[in-house]
Amino acid sequence: MELLNKIKQNAISLKKRIVLPESFDERTLKAADIAYAEKLAEIILIGNKEKVLADAERLGLKNIKNIHITDYASSENTEKYADLMVELRKHKGMFKEKALELLQNPLYFSVMMIKAGDADGEVAGAANATGNVLLPAFQYIKTAPGISVVSGAFLMFLRNHQFGEDGLMLFADCAVHPDPNAEQLAQIAVSTGKTARVIAGIEPKIAMLSFSTKGSASHETVEKVQKATEIAQKSAPDMQIDGELQADAAIIESIGKKKAPESKIAGHANVLVFPDLQSGNISYKLVQRMAGAEAIGPILQGMAAPINDLSRGCSVSDIVNLIAITANQASMK
Repeated sequence: MELLNKIKQNAISLKKRIVLPESFDERTLKAADIAYAEKLAEIILIGNKEKVLADAERLGLKNIKNIHITDYASSENTEKYADLMVELRKHKGMFKEKALELLQNPLYFSVMMIKAGDADGEVAGAANATGNVLLPAFQYIKTAPGISVVSGAFLMFLRNHQFGEDGLMLFADCAVHPDPNAEQLAQIAVSTGKTARVIAGIEPKIAMLSFSTKGSASHETVEKVQKATEIAQKSAPDMQIDGELQADAAIIESIGKKKAPESKIAGHANVLVFPDLQSGNISYKLVQRMAGAEAIGPILQGMAAPINDLSRGCSVSDIVNLIAITANQASMK
C-alpha cells in the first residue's frame, strides 16, 4: 500500500526510539524483529533479557539479539524514574516506595522512559486492556498543550476510490471518548486534521457528522455538533471544517450539493468526525466488515508524546504498522 510505504520510509529517516513493553507476547517479538530488520525505529523491548532471547530463539527470530532489551526489574534507571514519578505526582500522594512498586509494571516503566527522554513513543495493548495502557500515560505523559481530550482515529482504506482521498478516509473518535462535549468534539476534529496532515499526508476536509444537515433537524445532539463546528473553525482557521452534515451529504457530491450547496466540504470530505464514540466505533466496524475496507488504528491523538494502543486481537503486521506510525507521530512533538 503506497501510503504505508511512505509512512515507513519516513519512519526510517526519523530514527525514533519506540518502546514495546509487552516482550512476553509472541506477536510483539515478531513485530520487533521485523521493525528492526526494516529499520523503522530504534526498538526498545522491556522484559527479562534471558527470557526474551530464549523466546526469540524458540520462535526463530534472528534480530532480537541486536535489539536493546531493558529489564524493568533491574534497570539502572529505576531510581531515576521513581524520583521523577514522585516529583510529578507528590501532590497526589506519590511516594518513593509506591513509585518503585509501580515501576515493576512494564507499562509504567515504558511511560517513564518517555517522560525522562529515554524513548520517543510507545506501542502496547496486544496483551493489555486499553485502560491499563492509557492510565500511566494520562498520569505522566498527559495531553498536548491546548488539548484536554485524547481520541482515536482510524485510517480507512476503501475499495471504492471515489470516496475521500482516492479511497483514503480518516474516522474519529472511534476508540476513546464515549460522549465528548462540544469543546472536546472540536478538539477531536482539529487533532484528526493534524493526523491527516502528518500521518496520511493529505490536506484535511473535515465533516462534523450528525443526523441533521445545516439545521434540517433540531435536537440537543445536533446543537452540540453545530457548536463544535464553530469552535473548531475558530481554533484552526487553516483547516477546512464544516458541519453539521449527514454522512451522505459529507461524502457524495450530488447529495452534498443538494443538501448543503454553500459548503466546500459537502460531498468531498476525507475526514469524518462522529458525534460520539458509539456512532464512530459502529461506523468504522461496519465499513471495515461490510465494505471490505482496511482499517489501520486506532492512532491515539492528543497525547504530549505518542502512546498507541493496539487491539488484543491485533496481527504482527498491525504492530509493525503502528510502530512506523508512532515514529511519525513523534516528529510532531
